[in-house]
Amino acid sequence: MEIFPPESENDSANNFEPAAPPPGRNTGLLRKLGPVGALLIFLFGKLKYLAVILQIGKFKTFITMLISIWAYAMFWGWPFAVGFVALLFIHEMGHVVALRMMGIKATTPMFIPFMGAYIGMKQMPDNAFAEAVMAYGGPLLGTLGAIGCAGAGFLTGNPFWFALAMSGFLLNLFNLLPISPLDGGRIIGVISPKLWILGLVGAIALFYLTWSPIIGLIILLGSFQIYSSRKRPAAERTRYYAVTPGKRIAVGLAFLALLAVTSFGMLMMQIPLNNLQHQGSAVLETPENQTPQVRVRNF
Repeated sequence: MEIFPPESENDSANNFEPAAPPPGRNTGLLRKLGPVGALLIFLFGKLKYLAVILQIGKFKTFITMLISIWAYAMFWGWPFAVGFVALLFIHEMGHVVALRMMGIKATTPMFIPFMGAYIGMKQMPDNAFAEAVMAYGGPLLGTLGAIGCAGAGFLTGNPFWFALAMSGFLLNLFNLLPISPLDGGRIIGVISPKLWILGLVGAIALFYLTWSPIIGLIILLGSFQIYSSRKRPAAERTRYYAVTPGKRIAVGLAFLALLAVTSFGMLMMQIPLNNLQHQGSAVLETPENQTPQVRVRNF
């Protein structure tokens, strides 16, 4: 939201409007409309303040979070929906923190049900290394959030935390796919944009296995990114990807490390979830050496 300063010192006083009409004004109209009409006039008078509130980024974030929670809750229930949206928020805040560390302003996260969330940058990073750092911040902080859920699961033994942690690891592992506009594509771009082609091939194979519309959309966006990168002037591409070998190696090792942690986290969460599932099945099963009792009702 932009707040424009007044043109003169007196403008701020002249723009002030009272919350309620002064005594003696519109009393005849209010008497005719009654209390309901007075309430409507009061509410319409406050709409301008509501319009200002809706322009605040944090309020938009809150509203879109509530919409996403409601959408996910229809399938997974309210507790899991709240936890999953919280993990999405942690992931996006990782991007925001990384951008602010580099002095780049970013918008607050906006949520789209079943599509995830996104942030907007006020300006593009100076080079591919800065873009990789920005992209790495999301899955890094998101993975830490998933590890926190796993820790809560081991402390409490509650399968809810194990399931939420596994979803968090999967969310960040998926975002590490080496195809733009996912985080993994932005990270490996500092090594070589040619790796996007390998990521595109992998995404096509994953789409063939899952037929997920989200993956299909990522394939389209990734293909457009590769095409746009090829169309950029050679001098501009050279300047943008002029990164020292040391930074390329550091980003590559950090990428592989985070890839390993998220993959290992998913496997580790599968163990307690499988154990709990087997325990539940054992309770429901009838032992072989015990004859089940069947009650016969005569009509």
